[in-house]
Amino acid sequence: MTPLSRRAFVTAATASLLAGCAGRAPDRTAPAAHGRPASSPSTSTSASASSSGSATPAALGRSVPVRLRIPAIGVDTPLLRLGLAADGTVQVPPITAHDRAGWYRDSPTPGQTGPSVILGHVTVGAYGDGVFRRLAELRRGEQVVARLENGRSAVFTVDEVRTVAKAAFPTQEVYGDVDRPELRLITCGGPRGGDGYLDNVIVFATLTDTKP
Repeated sequence: MTPLSRRAFVTAATASLLAGCAGRAPDRTAPAAHGRPASSPSTSTSASASSSGSATPAALGRSVPVRLRIPAIGVDTPLLRLGLAADGTVQVPPITAHDRAGWYRDSPTPGQTGPSVILGHVTVGAYGDGVFRRLAELRRGEQVVARLENGRSAVFTVDEVRTVAKAAFPTQEVYGDVDRPELRLITCGGPRGGDGYLDNVIVFATLTDTKP
């Protein structure tokens, strides 16, 4: 999804029980509001200066992300490219022993204006822990680094970590247009029910630095 003028969003849907659980993607054929939704809980957090106290750096040009590092929780993963599944939900990475996170290719690339979306598993079946197993442990002010195909890195600072019920997935806040470079990291979380995890863990972060 690119930050164009207006875009509509559909009701979130329950996604894979072991996967990134990103809900239903926005309808890219219909118009919707540009900029931040005024009532969004994450707006006041990300619209302010970053936790480091510095202003948001200039947006980067488009370059596909190839690696993601989250030092605080020991994540260092190559990134797959994910599209849409047949049911309209965002694809999730495959269940494999060598689990990797994936970037939703219809979102901006990390560092571009708009919300770049990256998904990962919390568990991978018989293989055990997923790459985002500790995502809920992230705290405000910690850093996330996306390495881009062009050799640059986009450094994001965590604004908020939120656990929400799958049935109440905040599609507008995750995929909605914003006027600065931001990042969303998504996995499953919360208690387990008959069909898997009941909640989503969503990290909201803002670009605070770029590196060559």
